[in-house]
Amino acid sequence: MPLSRAKKEVYLEKLRSYLDTYNKMFMVTVDHVGSNQMQQIRIALRKHAVVIMGKNTMMRKVLRKYLVDNPGHPYEQVLNNVKGNVGFVFTNGNLADVKTMITENKVPAPARSGTIAPNDVMVPAGPTGMDPGSTAFFQALNIPTKIAKGQVEIITELQLITKGEKCLPGQVVLLNKLNILPFSYGLIIIAVYDNGAFFSPQVLDMSPQDLQNKFMGAVAAVAAISLELGYPTLASLPHSISNAFQKIAAIGLEVEFDFPQMSLLTSGGGGGGGDGDAAPAAGGDDAPKEAAKEEEEEDVGLGGGADMFAGGDDY
Repeated sequence: MPLSRAKKEVYLEKLRSYLDTYNKMFMVTVDHVGSNQMQQIRIALRKHAVVIMGKNTMMRKVLRKYLVDNPGHPYEQVLNNVKGNVGFVFTNGNLADVKTMITENKVPAPARSGTIAPNDVMVPAGPTGMDPGSTAFFQALNIPTKIAKGQVEIITELQLITKGEKCLPGQVVLLNKLNILPFSYGLIIIAVYDNGAFFSPQVLDMSPQDLQNKFMGAVAAVAAISLELGYPTLASLPHSISNAFQKIAAIGLEVEFDFPQMSLLTSGGGGGGGDGDAAPAAGGDDAPKEAAKEEEEEDVGLGGGADMFAGGDDY
């Protein structure tokens, strides 16, 4: 039944007020969710979040008017994703907590012919409670069975339906006969809005350590690209300084020029140990030179004395 003009105005004003009041929002799909279940979800979210549904045309109308009044607002990304049977869950609370409340409010449901399976469906091995006359039914579905104690028994567990495939009539009949409710339905989060950021709900499942690892990985990638291009950035600056210092130290070692910072390379970062080792090394280099000089002078003196007392030309 179409909404009256007055009710439309109330709805439009309510959605507009939510856009102004809340800075966080979940975009959800509500396929296969009944009115009673929706009421239970609203009760569970009370004091934490508000749920609003509506026709896509009306939601787009409010969002377009809001973007006209607030040009450049990130809600433009929300407008582009208002497709299908969707709704909004607004909150100013903790997104992870509200997400848990949304995902936990699901109810089991039977398979329906022609619907897309939201998950794989397994049929367990064991007795079915069906009489031997049903053997042909199982054979049509390629399900291995045997007769045990007067009833059909499934030999091994098998996957009857694959996620993303349509449920066939025979599969639905079998699940109903076995009293299996393979699916559970509730609000499905498809996107999250948080103070201007619009992202996938999987982000909320990441731990702080996961976020830190991804951030550091991105910083390392930026540093590597910057170094390769020779373009300095904050990420690459420490590496550039380190590389430059190593080149200067290599040149210093080659030309035998010492400077205090070189002790960081020879001592592994210990300045005191490097200085202590450097002094004896320097003294050790000078000592052989002085010893060689004294030995040379001694040899010269002995040579002159031999000529004087061993029959030189003058005597």
